[in-house]
Amino acid sequence: MVAFNFLTAACLSALVPSAAALLAFPGAEGFGRNAVGGRTGSVYHVTNLDDSGSGSFRDAVSKSNRIVVFDVGGTIQIKDRIVVSKNIYIAGQTAPGDGITVYGNGMSFSNADDSITRYIRFRMGRGGDSGKDGITIAEGSNMIFDHVSTAWGRDETFSINGEVHNVTVQNTIIAQGLETHSCGGLMQSDYGISLFRNLYIDNKTRNPKVKGMNDFQNNVVYNWGGGGAYIAGDSAGQSNANIVGNYFISGPSSGSKAAFTRGNGNFHGYVSGNYHDSNRDGSLNGSPLCGQASCYGDMDVRASAFGYPGPERPMGAADAVTYVLGGVGASFPKRDGVDDGLVAEARSFGTKGELISDENAARFGSPTESALTDSDGDGIPDDWEEAHGLDPQDASDAMEIASSGYANIEEYLNSLVPSS
Repeated sequence: MVAFNFLTAACLSALVPSAAALLAFPGAEGFGRNAVGGRTGSVYHVTNLDDSGSGSFRDAVSKSNRIVVFDVGGTIQIKDRIVVSKNIYIAGQTAPGDGITVYGNGMSFSNADDSITRYIRFRMGRGGDSGKDGITIAEGSNMIFDHVSTAWGRDETFSINGEVHNVTVQNTIIAQGLETHSCGGLMQSDYGISLFRNLYIDNKTRNPKVKGMNDFQNNVVYNWGGGGAYIAGDSAGQSNANIVGNYFISGPSSGSKAAFTRGNGNFHGYVSGNYHDSNRDGSLNGSPLCGQASCYGDMDVRASAFGYPGPERPMGAADAVTYVLGGVGASFPKRDGVDDGLVAEARSFGTKGELISDENAARFGSPTESALTDSDGDGIPDDWEEAHGLDPQDASDAMEIASSGYANIEEYLNSLVPSS
C-alpha cells in the first residue's frame, strides 16, 4: 500500500496541470481546465450550413490555431466524419437563433490538443458508420468540453480511450446511444479525465465505463438499461477514481440493475455522497449508497480522496440534480427540442424514458442567419467593441491579449455565457 500511494502521488505531480495557468475560460475545471484553444491564432467565421467548402464548419476546424465563430444557426448535416485540428476553440455560443447542431457521421478529436468546445450539439444517428462513436478521442492532450450535447452514437456516444492526457467533460449531455449497442461511452485513460455535472441518459450501458485516472463528480445518470450505469473498470489494469456527489435515477428501462457494476480489487475508488433513486415513482426521493464495496460493484473502496483538480464548488447529489437539469447541454441561446425532451424525461424521476434504435430528427431547429453587425469581421460585434474600447474598424484587435491574459475575442465569448 505504501508503494501504491507513492506511485499515485508521483503520477499526480507529473500529470495534473498547473492551477496557476490561465483557465480555458472562467468556470473551466478539472484536468482539461488549462486548454489554450486558438488564443494565439486567427478567427474563422462559419457562414453556411454546408458539409464542406469555404465557410463550412468542416473547413473551420481543418487547420490549427483558430477561434471558430458562427454567423449562422441551424443543423449541419455531414456525410463523412469531421476531424478537429489542434488549438481549436469551437465557440458554439456565438451561433444565432437556436444554436448549432452537427448531425451525421460523428466527430474525431484525436490529437486535437488544446481544444476548447462549448455550446454545440453533436448527434450522430443511424446514418453514421456502424461501429463508430459519436465523439471519439484516442490520443491527445489538454481538451475541455463544456455545455455540449451529444447523442445517437452507433458504437459509443462519447468515448475517450487511449493515450489521452488531461481532458474535462463538464455540463454535457451524453444521450441515447442507439441500440443494439446503446452505450454512453468509455472514459478510459491513465492520464486524467474529469467528468463534472453531466447528464447520462437513455443509454443501455457504459454510463460511463471508467478505467484509469478519473474524477466523477456531481453527475446525473438516468434510465440506464440492462448493461448497467457506472461500470467500474472490469479490468486487470489499475484504476484510481473519485466518485462524489452523483445521483443515479432508475428509469423505465433500468429494471433492478444496480447503479454500479463489474468492479474488482484493481479499481480503487473514493466514494462519498452518492445517491440512488430506484423506485420510479415520479419523485426524487432516493437513498444514499452505502460506503462499502457491495454498493459499488465490489471495487476497492478507499478512505481518502485522490488529489485531483475537482470542482470549485462541489454540490450534494440532490443539488446537483437541480443544477444539471437546469442548464446542462447546449443551453445557450436555448435548448432545442431534443434536449428539452431528454431533460423532461429526467425530471419525470423514473416514469418516462426509453432506449432507442433510431433517432427522430424532426425536432431539429430551422436555419438562422442573423449574426450581429461585425464591420471588421473579427468575430466581435461592433456594439461590444465600442463598449469595451476596441475599434470596430480594426480586425487586428480581436487577437490582442488583454490584461486578463485572454484575447479580446475570448473576453467577448466569455461575456456571452455565465461561468460554469
